[in-house]
Amino acid sequence: MTKTRETLSFKAGEVILYPGVPGPREAAYRVEKGLVRLQMVDEEGGTLTLRFVRPGGYFGEEALFGLERVYFAEAVTPAELTPLVDPSPEETQALLAHLVQALSTTYRRMVRLATQRLKNRMAAALLELAETPLAQVEEGQVVLKATHDELAWAVGSVRETVTKVIGELVREGYIRSGYGRIVLLDPQGLKALAEARA
Repeated sequence: MTKTRETLSFKAGEVILYPGVPGPREAAYRVEKGLVRLQMVDEEGGTLTLRFVRPGGYFGEEALFGLERVYFAEAVTPAELTPLVDPSPEETQALLAHLVQALSTTYRRMVRLATQRLKNRMAAALLELAETPLAQVEEGQVVLKATHDELAWAVGSVRETVTKVIGELVREGYIRSGYGRIVLLDPQGLKALAEARA
């Protein structure tokens, strides 16, 4: 039987976990609501998104084993989390399944970084974000609420370059872009672009 635990709430932009060795009170977390971004920051302040954790997903598993954490965990939207303290066998199995899936996603992202142009990676990132709480359906179209900075973090680039690529995708009819808002006009075309090796 799953134990009842207190749910923790975080505001958008709030840092949940910092790099380093987890303290004795730290835990792994299950996302109940919202979206969490795991990211690394280099010495120059450059940011790389490792993965997004959606509702039903887990992060912070280093705390279960006392391993050093190399990333920040930040709430992208308002988020509600359940700490996993002394997880049950069912929770451990769910955590393991999630980590296997996350590792598979990471492998695919590494292949994209090594073999694809930024435009292709951007198409893949837009489709990935379209399945998160950053997206909603309006008049039958997926609308993504994300800034160019957030998109740059997601694809390992900088805002200025991402702005140029977004402009290309707009001119080619894949998306429509406004301030902090992107409408996916051609999801199938984006999928083909995301899968192409350039």
